[in-house]
Amino acid sequence: METPPSRPTYRFGEFEFDPASGELHKDGAKVRLQEQPFQILTLLLKRPGEVVTREEVRQALWPGDTFVDFDVGLNSAIKRLRDALNDSADSPRFVETLPRRGYRFVAALETSPVPPPPALEAPPRTAPPPVEGEARARRAGVRLGSWGAAAAVAVLVLMATLAATGRWPHPRGQLASVPIRSLAVLPFENLSGDAEQDYFADGMTDSLITSLAQVHALRVISRTSVMQYRRANKALPRIAEELDVDAVVEGTVSRAGDRVRITAQLIQATTDRHLWAQSYEREARDVLSLQREVAAAIAQAVEVKLQPEEKVRMTRAAAPVQPEAYEDYLKGRFYWSKRSPETSLKAVGYFQQAIARDPAYAPAYSGLSDTYRAFDVQGLAPPRECMPKAEEAARKALALDDTLAEAHASLAGVLYRYDWDWPGAEREFRLSLELEPSYAEGHRAYAVYLMTVRRHEEALAEAQRARELSPLSLVINTELGMALVRLGRYDEAIQQLRKTLEIDPKFFRAYQTMALAYEGKGDWPRALEVLEKRPGRGQGQGNAWLGYAYGVTGRRQEALEVLARIEKSSHEHYVSPQSFAVVHLGLGETEQAMAWLEKAYDGRAFEVLGFSGGLFDRLKGDGRFQDLLRRMRLPTADYARQ
Repeated sequence: METPPSRPTYRFGEFEFDPASGELHKDGAKVRLQEQPFQILTLLLKRPGEVVTREEVRQALWPGDTFVDFDVGLNSAIKRLRDALNDSADSPRFVETLPRRGYRFVAALETSPVPPPPALEAPPRTAPPPVEGEARARRAGVRLGSWGAAAAVAVLVLMATLAATGRWPHPRGQLASVPIRSLAVLPFENLSGDAEQDYFADGMTDSLITSLAQVHALRVISRTSVMQYRRANKALPRIAEELDVDAVVEGTVSRAGDRVRITAQLIQATTDRHLWAQSYEREARDVLSLQREVAAAIAQAVEVKLQPEEKVRMTRAAAPVQPEAYEDYLKGRFYWSKRSPETSLKAVGYFQQAIARDPAYAPAYSGLSDTYRAFDVQGLAPPRECMPKAEEAARKALALDDTLAEAHASLAGVLYRYDWDWPGAEREFRLSLELEPSYAEGHRAYAVYLMTVRRHEEALAEAQRARELSPLSLVINTELGMALVRLGRYDEAIQQLRKTLEIDPKFFRAYQTMALAYEGKGDWPRALEVLEKRPGRGQGQGNAWLGYAYGVTGRRQEALEVLARIEKSSHEHYVSPQSFAVVHLGLGETEQAMAWLEKAYDGRAFEVLGFSGGLFDRLKGDGRFQDLLRRMRLPTADYARQ
């Protein structure tokens, strides 16, 4: 019986690498190493001090059935290897680049055998199966040895196809073994070296998500969830598991003068297999067409079936946009996403500047509408000042481009929150989601609408769909909890909201909704406990909810103190009359509560989700409240019954 041969491990600097297991350790701690960087490191360590040519790397990493922009793919793989080794291209400790030739491992290297496993008796005719690392190396060796004439023929075919069609061939069915029905576009990397340019890379990411979200056959994760992975040092399989996707898109963005360059790569999430990559360069004014082209290429790479209207949208050339206007729009969306009064004011300024530069650019009007629509909640202006501006901007966006899903959603938000045009709002929500099925925010807002009109089962389905598209969104996870509260599924709601607070323990809206769940169970002590420990509990409507809880539990003095704080705040910024009504309702002061609700009616100042259930259900038997609902054109019978 022969002793199995030992397997070598490699030590260099603070690292130890075992090619058989595919594991890299730094000072004993495991370091993430993806498939392609693993293969490159294996090639380099087998020939320390020698040049491993670019052609050798190509043969080892990309089999003939993979469509890839080689330069993009190779540069990305080398960069990921250097990131794992904390190495630098300018001052390499381990991997040296020889321009246009290849790479060389330059560090001192120690090779030591790993003790082999105990030898086992086996029938002579049965060969032991190769370990995975050896199998990978063997497959790479076969590819290296079989290049020759076959490669020359392949190159001729590729060049002939490129000359005839102007593009690389995409063999039909080459990805059939990798069915992809869901993907996440991870934040594109800003290659400018200037953090002030992050908004541009974010904008490219957001635009690509929006384009891909229009494909009905794909589930595309929303911007809110993927942005949490910016610069996150997590393995792709882990990210894929958290987002529940089949593949991820990674990319970079760079600008030089009036030129924009985008690289994008499609990677199978569970295996790190590089399925497709390409680089694009255009003038800045053609950036919208560039985004559509990238989205169409990805849709082709994953081989999803495009509906006729989707194919038209993706292949139709976008109207050129004035570059400075587009940059202003991206800055506006960047600040809008922060959702604070200060950043909203900045966002308005940038959207208005974008419109002044390019009055025909529809998304800038939609962004302006979304920002104005939040002014009342943020205390910046009463609804009668901000909502007409929001509606005007949304309608202008649709007049310029009625295929803009976000603009339909923007208009829907005004129609139901301010105009109380419930059928019109539903029509706009449905149009938005037909145009962009993976629009997570659209599904969330539609769920809120459905809860307002007491269609709770439908609301739950929309909230669940929104969460599938944006599993890490705090707002969406909280709205899902609210939908469960409305259905009386209080324990499920509490469990859901606890998961939300695991994502961010400081998200105050989750505490408020959890308090409603405990109220529904009749557990007022727990409801009050949750509200009292809520971060930022001295602010806004949440403060009113605390006053309500104090009043209901007999802590009258504390409820009056909350009321005094709301009164003081109303002299500093806009406060909805609804907040005063909430506290008076908790104190059992129905007359005062109804008086404030009438003021809210006059000012079109309802936060409809808070108004349409939970707290105000206490008034459902009051004739004056029923009359208020009728004037708002809400379904009074449903309110009385529930």
